[in-house]
Amino acid sequence: MKSEVRLAMISSLRRGWFEFAESARIAGEQLLANRTRSFLTALGVIIGIIAVTLMGTAIRGIDTGFDQSMNMLGEDVLYVEQYPWTATSDFWLYKNRPDITPAMADKLNAIISDTRGSLLKLAVAAPSILATVTHGKRQITNVYLMGTTEAYSLIIPTNCQEGRFLSDSESRAARNVCVIGLEAADGLFPGEDPIGKIIRIGQQQYQVIGVFAKQGSFLGLFSFDSEVVIPLGAYEKYFKTGAESASIRVKVKDKNKLNEAAEELRGYVRR
Repeated sequence: MKSEVRLAMISSLRRGWFEFAESARIAGEQLLANRTRSFLTALGVIIGIIAVTLMGTAIRGIDTGFDQSMNMLGEDVLYVEQYPWTATSDFWLYKNRPDITPAMADKLNAIISDTRGSLLKLAVAAPSILATVTHGKRQITNVYLMGTTEAYSLIIPTNCQEGRFLSDSESRAARNVCVIGLEAADGLFPGEDPIGKIIRIGQQQYQVIGVFAKQGSFLGLFSFDSEVVIPLGAYEKYFKTGAESASIRVKVKDKNKLNEAAEELRGYVRR
């Protein structure tokens, strides 16, 4: 009985091998007879695999870039501004809104402090304009000039490659000091140490006290490394034109409750 089973298995294996060999022979003959079609088919498969791989790599790169950009804006930070960041057809609706002023940050902080269980942590004013910055004969245009206080470092990372960020006393006294981005430092002080040097913004001179560490750009559209930060008081004294609306950054306590925090903040702003 065992010998019969063994013979049946051997016979089955031989038949399978012969069928495989015959299929391989036929396939080989077809490939040789239709070389061009076979080549194009193989090429199409290869291109498809490469395209899918490159697409996956590109998507991962976009995701990484978006995450890095959001980290620079603050994953747990809400922005209070008069206008939306994207173009809209009902622009006139936003134009009729009240201006956002730096004083609103103090008002918000008072409300947050008096509200038990608030989802908000801290509000900081950060108005900004585009400006021209010079040092000697060197000049940089379209620099992102922002005025804020030392509390800004509690909302957005302000790591400095050299020097430091604004201090409380400098903010209170509205001193003419500044922290500049890496691109601004390279453009104004190539091969030099910027710390302690003087730059000119408009008609005013500012002493460089810090250089931000490299931050990169927001989705490849705007470089954070070209910014210059000065005390809020100095900004309001020399650069407030009355034509622009300020920006207020509000840090939330739990980024997982960002939507609820936004609703709370919206109610405070409308008071």
